[in-house]
Amino acid sequence: ELMASLQSRLQVLWEEQKLVPLEVRECAKWGEELEVMVWDLCKPNEFDRYMMFIGDLEKVVSLLLCLSSRLARVQNAISRMDGNTEAEEKQLLNERHKLLSRQQEDAKDLKENLDRREHVVSGILAKYLTEQQLQDYQHFVQVKISLLIEQKDLEEQIKFFEEQ
Repeated sequence: ELMASLQSRLQVLWEEQKLVPLEVRECAKWGEELEVMVWDLCKPNEFDRYMMFIGDLEKVVSLLLCLSSRLARVQNAISRMDGNTEAEEKQLLNERHKLLSRQQEDAKDLKENLDRREHVVSGILAKYLTEQQLQDYQHFVQVKISLLIEQKDLEEQIKFFEEQ
């Protein structure tokens, strides 16, 4: 029964995972439309700022998600340690935890910087876009982030259920 339940849950997750690339393509198409509009309305240096922000958005969010996932796995491994765990393994896990924690703090700094840049880009776009267009841009950024999170979450859930 447990195996059947796990298999059923995995099947549902795999189906959900198949839908995400469709949503990602729709979001990318939407992003291309925004890009054309920004290209038409903004100065070249402002357009470059916009493009750099959009490109870095995916990289920084993906980095944060990846580091958080890896850190959680290491923390789970540390919590499962007991008196029988070899000292070398304990030391390796603790070193890995420290390294990942530092990397995650660095990534959070990158995200804070990215948030400041997003504020600057929004200010630039506010000079050229209507209120509705600006809201569409902000919604696009949120959807892009949400899709990255959803994608990573599905990957993690699938990995978890496959391990089970």
